[in-house]
Amino acid sequence: MNIGIYQSAASMSALERWQDTVTQNISSSQMPGYRKRTTAFMATEAGQIQTASGSGQSADGGQGTLFPKAANAVNFLPGESQATGRDLDVAIQGEGFFEIQGADGQKEYTRDGEFQVRPDNTLTTTNGQEVLSSSGSPIQLLPSGGPPLISADGNITQGATVVAKLGVQKFADNSALIPGPSGTYLPSAGQAPTPIERPELLQGYLEGSNVSPMHEMVDLITISRAYESNQKMITTEDQEMQKTLDALG
Repeated sequence: MNIGIYQSAASMSALERWQDTVTQNISSSQMPGYRKRTTAFMATEAGQIQTASGSGQSADGGQGTLFPKAANAVNFLPGESQATGRDLDVAIQGEGFFEIQGADGQKEYTRDGEFQVRPDNTLTTTNGQEVLSSSGSPIQLLPSGGPPLISADGNITQGATVVAKLGVQKFADNSALIPGPSGTYLPSAGQAPTPIERPELLQGYLEGSNVSPMHEMVDLITISRAYESNQKMITTEDQEMQKTLDALG
């Protein structure tokens, strides 16, 4: 068995995972509050190659065989807040996530504060998920209450009436969150959010993603070159094996 071929194939598989991650980052770079996906590489041991003495017999316990492996994570560094002047755009300053109602009834979490209003005056995300208040219920604006005023601590006021308070939650370990579609996150098993009583919010602003499209394009070039190198290595190893088989008849 030619270990080099399998190692190159494993490298190509890891590079494909990295490419998928970079592609997702580029396509989501304009999504408010999106957090960059990252790929880390590590070596994992997969058995041993037996080394032989001059007599052709195994002389020791063998040499460990390492294969590359890729693991994905999320970079939770904040993005830059940009002014929009829109009443229903809200950016979180510092830690925390807006709490929203998922399609399956499970609570989800997002940094995307580009909110909309349904015909029944319910506050939703751009994907139609209901935005939840600090009490965990959907937020309904007053039909004729005028433009909403959102304070720094999340209170939504229309005229003299406080309609609700935006639910902003934090987690002890963001790295344990499970990424979902459209920049949302789900808590992992046993993970519970903690309410932020006095969040720091900016009305009329949106937090941008923390993705640099230029850096992602550079990564795509790096991936392409590394992939080609591994393809050439596999081709070379295959040709050498064929020469050996032809020589042996």
